[in-house]
Amino acid sequence: MTFLVLLFVFTVPLSTSAQEQERMVPQENMQVQLSYAPLVKRVAPAVVNIYTKRAIRASFRSPFMDDPFFGLFFDQNLFGGRMRQYLESSLGSGVIVSEGGLVVTNAHVIRGADEISVGLKDGNEYTANVMLQDEASDLALLRIKPDEEGQSFPYVTLRPSETLEVGDLVLAIGNPFGVGQTVTSGIISAKGRSSLDINDYNFFIQTDAAINPGNSGGPLVAMDGRVVGINTAIFSRSGGSMGLGFAIPSEMVASVIAAEMHGQVSDRGIIRPWLGVQAQDITSDIADNLGVKAYGGALVSDLHTASPFGAAGLKVGDVILSVNDRPIRNAAELKFLMATVPLGKEASVDIWRKGKKNKLSVKAMAPPDIPAREEAELTGNHILRGAVIANLNPAVSVELGMPVDEDSGVVVVKAPKGFFSRTLAPGDILVSVNGQEITNPREVDKALTQPTQRGIELVVKRKGSLMRLYLR
Repeated sequence: MTFLVLLFVFTVPLSTSAQEQERMVPQENMQVQLSYAPLVKRVAPAVVNIYTKRAIRASFRSPFMDDPFFGLFFDQNLFGGRMRQYLESSLGSGVIVSEGGLVVTNAHVIRGADEISVGLKDGNEYTANVMLQDEASDLALLRIKPDEEGQSFPYVTLRPSETLEVGDLVLAIGNPFGVGQTVTSGIISAKGRSSLDINDYNFFIQTDAAINPGNSGGPLVAMDGRVVGINTAIFSRSGGSMGLGFAIPSEMVASVIAAEMHGQVSDRGIIRPWLGVQAQDITSDIADNLGVKAYGGALVSDLHTASPFGAAGLKVGDVILSVNDRPIRNAAELKFLMATVPLGKEASVDIWRKGKKNKLSVKAMAPPDIPAREEAELTGNHILRGAVIANLNPAVSVELGMPVDEDSGVVVVKAPKGFFSRTLAPGDILVSVNGQEITNPREVDKALTQPTQRGIELVVKRKGSLMRLYLR
C-alpha cells in the first residue's frame, strides 16, 4: 500500500542572479567528469545534525501479569498500573542561515522535544533554543550561541525556488538514519506539487535526490550553492527513498524568518495574510466556458464580507491569474504565494473578468476579529463544565486551524475538564445542544441545563462531518 512517510535574512531577501546561468547538457567526457566536491565543501559546514530528547511517561506492565498462576499474586493497580519515565531520542537535520547561528529545520523534527542539541560538521555541539515553531508550514527556527564573543558560524543564503526549472541539478544534504552527514544528487522533478496533504500549504518542490529518515530539515541546494528548499518528506512503500522527495520552497522559508524577526507570531506560529477567498482550480472545461486563454488560475467561488480581496474589487466568478506577476497554476499556489507577502504590504493581483484582464492591489492583512469575538467558559453544573467556547470569526478559525469555509457558529476553543475531556476537541462546532440550535456562546450553558431523556444530546460538526452524541 502506498503511504506518505513524513520524515519527519531583519527581512531576509531572496537573492536573485542578475543573469541566469547558462544551462547545458554535458557534451564532452571532461564535462561528465566534473565534480560536486567544491560545492559540497562550501555548503556542508552550514548543514547541522539536530538531536532531540523528550521525557515519555508510560505504564509498566509486569511480564508475569498474564501468567495463569503468577498473575494471581499481582495487583493490577500495584504492578500493572505503575508509571515509568524514560527519554526518547530522535534526530534530524537543519541548516544555518545566518552567521549569528539561526538554524532552519522542520517543525516535526523538534515537536515535543524537551532538549535540543545542534551538531556541526566540525564536531562542535551546541544547545539550541526554539525561536519559532510554525506547524502550518512545518518549519522551525532555532538559535545557537557561539562559545566565544565575535565567533561566527558558517551559513548559507537562500535562492528563490521560482528561478529553478524542471531538470535542474540539485543536492540534498542531511543525516539519514543517523549515519552522519550525507550528500545525494538529483534533479528538480516537478514544482508546485499540491496534492500531498503534508502541511497547511501543500506546495512543494519534488526531487529525485535520495531523501531518507533523518534528512528532514536539511537543505536542497542549487548548483550555485544557495538553498532552494528544506527537505521534508518522501513518498515511499517501504520507508526508504524511491526517488520521490519533497521540499518546502525557499520563499516560505524566507517569509517565516522575516515574520519571526518582525514579531508577527502567535502561539500557533506565524501570523500570515488572510485571504477570505474560496477558490477552485481551473479545468479545461471551466476555462472554455469562461473564455480564459491563460493556463491555470483559480476561480473565485465565494468571498468573505471582510476579505481584503473583496475590498480590492474582486468578485465571485473572477479568475485569479497571478500574484506579483507570478502566474498561479491552481488555488493552492494562490494560498502559498499570498502567505509569502509581508503583512501590511500590497500584492499586485491579475484577474480575468468577462473576457478582460484587470489588475488589483490587495493589502496583506491578518485575520480579523469580525464579528467581535465572544469567548466564554462553561461554568454551569453539568458534565461539560470547564469547556471554553467562542463565536466563529476569521481570527478564531485561523487560531484553531479550521477550514476557511467555516466562518459562522459556535466553536469549542478548549475541551471540558474531567472524564468528558475527550468528548469535545478544539475546532468542534456546536450545531445544537439538547435539540436547541446554537447561534452564540451565551445559549450553551442554558441549553445544557435541559437534558433529554437520553442525557445531554450534542450535534457537533467536526472536520466537515456531523456527529450526534449522547452524554451521561
